[in-house]
Amino acid sequence: MTQATQQPPFGEDSPAEGSQASDRVRRRTVQAGGLEVPILEAGSGPLVVLLHGFPDHAASWTGILDRLAQEGYWAVAPAQRGYWPGGAAPDGSYRIASTGQDVLDLIEALGREQADLIGHDFGAAAAYAAASLDARRVRKLVTLAVPHGRQLLNALVADGDQQRRSWYMFFFQTAMAEAAVEHDDFAFIDRLWREWSPGYELPDADRAALKETLGAPGVLTEILGYYRQLFTPPADVATQALQARAFGAITVPSLYLHGADDNCMTAELSDGMDDLFTNGFERIVIPGAGHFLHLEQPKTVADHILGFLNS
Repeated sequence: MTQATQQPPFGEDSPAEGSQASDRVRRRTVQAGGLEVPILEAGSGPLVVLLHGFPDHAASWTGILDRLAQEGYWAVAPAQRGYWPGGAAPDGSYRIASTGQDVLDLIEALGREQADLIGHDFGAAAAYAAASLDARRVRKLVTLAVPHGRQLLNALVADGDQQRRSWYMFFFQTAMAEAAVEHDDFAFIDRLWREWSPGYELPDADRAALKETLGAPGVLTEILGYYRQLFTPPADVATQALQARAFGAITVPSLYLHGADDNCMTAELSDGMDDLFTNGFERIVIPGAGHFLHLEQPKTVADHILGFLNS
């Protein structure tokens, strides 16, 4: 994700812009796993790492970062590999085993033996992978909107309704994807947010910041790599084995949250996933929330997260 020496698109330790909550969130870079990773952070105490998905960025965690900090945690939200200029995958991989290893590398770079993980969408996949690859580094796991296991891939083969919801995954395999996504000030991205979280409108300032992230030089092609590698197994046997481990059983206490009105993937895709969790698992479907539930219902989501982390 490299030219790891390049600076990220913000100054070290500069305050975040925006609301009172974001004024308490700091920005800097951390060298981890061969990358200079931009992070947002707040508070001090036990480490909690929050992982974003697509089409999103670390700034969407700002409110929950602040809430965690107020509750005595050191909350850190990194940019996922590929999401900043100079942040392209050093090994060219956007598979979950690689993003999971990024999480483990970040925990080590931050000087901690262990962290709680919170992941949304592709960030959930990275969190599952990290917990599968090295459970010793993960105390508790919270994931949102994307289930663990093979349910989604199975649905993409056998479920016509999910195939229609996931049309963008197939479109991203084409050479025209970059031009289509960027067209008309990222109207494509606006459409995904409308479809996936019906009734929710991302505030204008937040929408502009997201588009600035996606429109930074070279970023869009890199992050489409997450989808372009989704259906193709790695070529070498060692990487295949690592990828298989990343889909393995989860042996840390886990909480799963899904919006009842999620039009990206339905809550039913998480039915039965508790079989993959061997040390406690709770699944909560939140009424009136779509795919971006941490933004649509931040208090409810944060209450569930803190209740679980503090238990």
